[in-house]
Amino acid sequence: MNILKQLLLLLFLVTSYKGVAKNRLGSDPNRIIHEMLFEIQNIQKEYDVKYMVLYSQLKAINDNLTTAVLLEKKVDLLLKKDAIAGEIKSLQKENTNEISKVRYLKGLQIIKILYEKVLSLDHHFASVRTLSEINKISNPNQYPEYGRLKEVVAAKKDKKAGYDLTAILGTNPIISIVQTFSNLLVSSLSKDDKDKELASVECILDFTLRMQNDLNTIYFETAFLQTSNEKIKQEIEVLFKDYTKPIGYTASLETCRTNDDWETITQKMEEYLVKMKTKTGVPQYKMQVNMEFPIDRLLQFITQYNNFIDQGGKFYEKFKIILNSYENQKQCETKLPLEYKKLKSDIDVAINKFNIAYKPVEVNGTKMKEILYGLNEFD
Repeated sequence: MNILKQLLLLLFLVTSYKGVAKNRLGSDPNRIIHEMLFEIQNIQKEYDVKYMVLYSQLKAINDNLTTAVLLEKKVDLLLKKDAIAGEIKSLQKENTNEISKVRYLKGLQIIKILYEKVLSLDHHFASVRTLSEINKISNPNQYPEYGRLKEVVAAKKDKKAGYDLTAILGTNPIISIVQTFSNLLVSSLSKDDKDKELASVECILDFTLRMQNDLNTIYFETAFLQTSNEKIKQEIEVLFKDYTKPIGYTASLETCRTNDDWETITQKMEEYLVKMKTKTGVPQYKMQVNMEFPIDRLLQFITQYNNFIDQGGKFYEKFKIILNSYENQKQCETKLPLEYKKLKSDIDVAINKFNIAYKPVEVNGTKMKEILYGLNEFD
């Protein structure tokens, strides 16, 4: 009985592992690219065999034509030659349709994966530090130690020489520090007390004055990335609309995702290919072009997405350098705000995400474009 339980547990663990592994592989667009290449190559190998049979028959007929004497025999051979040429042409259409189907459906999978990544990026940017949170780190007025110093100085200041700030000016960190120091100089505190009070806030003041502009830069550049990601999100939604329009699918990408309606697109694709087989000449060519256009749009979007991820990664690398540039970090380590340390940790996590979770799709270059457009040496 115990052995049976152990076997069942082992089976469960193996199944769970396979499920996790499949999900991880399924979230990698580069994996889809490699699958597409593999499937297209297999299709081409299958059709290459069929082509070789027909071309061998064609060669045999041509050889017989050169030696045929009787007119009846020549006519018979020519009719067979035309029939084989028709078979080759029909086979080429089937070959093209099979490759088009793989390219289209794999392209759809890439769109699905990239949309999830874009939504994940959207969530990432929504969770980053807000301006008010950055202000808490970079404004000395937000620190209780500095607030206590202002209270001490206000209580001991020279009523005649000192002065008070308005509500607006009091929130300005630079003006507030100037006012506090001015009042401190003319206060009734002893030199030892003044030194003691300054020592209690020296790290806070040094950190906020040195890092204020840098922290604001991080906030505003992150806001810029968030706006750029929103544009990327809009672009992929338009791409999906263009991608599915030729086959007659009208729902939006968001609706398709919410309703898990991907199977309907596959059915529409099958119907489109069946219809295309019944067409000839210009109508068939137009239907083929209508399928190629979405693939081209997908390539354009992938380039746009790759550029954005590359830009985002560089931005966060710069943020890391900025946060590590504080000169007195070691001396003031125990006095620095926890939010600052958390921000550094968040930046490291973001860099890792841009390098791994959001990594670019490897479809740049002529070779990968050929894969997306299909490989058929007999076209």
